[in-house]
Amino acid sequence: MDSSHLGAVPEDDASADQGQPQSQQSAFAFASLPHRPPSQSSQKKYSPVGWNEYFDREEDLVIPESNDSFHVYTAGEEGPVVFCLHGGGYSGLSFALSASKIKEKARVVAVDLRGHGKSCTENELDLSIETLCNDVLAILKRMYGESPPAIVLVGHSMGGSVAVHVAAKKALPTMAGLVVVDVVEVEWSVKGGSLRNIESARASVPSTLKYDDSKNCYIYRTRLEETEQYWRGWYEGLSDIFLSCPVPKLLLLAGADRLDRSLTIGQMQGKFQMVVVRHTGHAIQEDVPDEFASLILNFLSRNRIGPHGVQGFGHGNPECRGPSVQ
Repeated sequence: MDSSHLGAVPEDDASADQGQPQSQQSAFAFASLPHRPPSQSSQKKYSPVGWNEYFDREEDLVIPESNDSFHVYTAGEEGPVVFCLHGGGYSGLSFALSASKIKEKARVVAVDLRGHGKSCTENELDLSIETLCNDVLAILKRMYGESPPAIVLVGHSMGGSVAVHVAAKKALPTMAGLVVVDVVEVEWSVKGGSLRNIESARASVPSTLKYDDSKNCYIYRTRLEETEQYWRGWYEGLSDIFLSCPVPKLLLLAGADRLDRSLTIGQMQGKFQMVVVRHTGHAIQEDVPDEFASLILNFLSRNRIGPHGVQGFGHGNPECRGPSVQ
């Protein structure tokens, strides 16, 4: 999106100025607030941060035999590929801060999914689980052809559902791990999933907005409310599908109340590693990016996942049966 319209978030103690043009208002301010010029400290604290502060490259991948183009951020040169899928209403930049840490030991790919960020597709509102899974597989094939490196799918919320369903398809012979981050129902996510990390918000929030010239204000890039027909498909039977995936698995939660009966039993049986990350909101990777990056790198190390798969075992290593971590 064009960040030239973005102003800074007004400080609470800033003086009111009714004469400021509406186009200079903050993307984060409510229209009902009086127009106030931002202070210098506010401008510095809340101004947008570019993707290149965290990722090494960005590119648009055009899918053959279609008019779909997906925007991809990449970082790192060696190791397995940590392939990140964001939640509904977010973007690939949701993983920006954590990518800058993960890339020290692994490659990171973060995608703007259909209808999100800078990706452009023929049908922006088709967020069915089938379409999203096909998009991910098409992107991976476009990037790596028939010989992909070891892939660890990392999905947050809606992206976690996509990651699980892609893993369950067993269509990636080099898939070496699965990480699901705080999958919760969409209504809860939209109403309660605010960010708590200002730096991450500076990097990721601008990509979730676009400027509407006709309304002279910012609106959300993703019309998530118009995709409600697909929400059930994201989550229906997801716990059992997650447990059935035959790769090492890590579940990151912001609270233990997210566990349902299937996951509780599976966790007690040691079928996956679980970490409850305290003092965070829904977007764990944004609120505590350093801790999130450490958890991902520890998962790779714990399961001996290298650039070509699980070292010493080859591809298709059985599910991780180590003790859960909380």
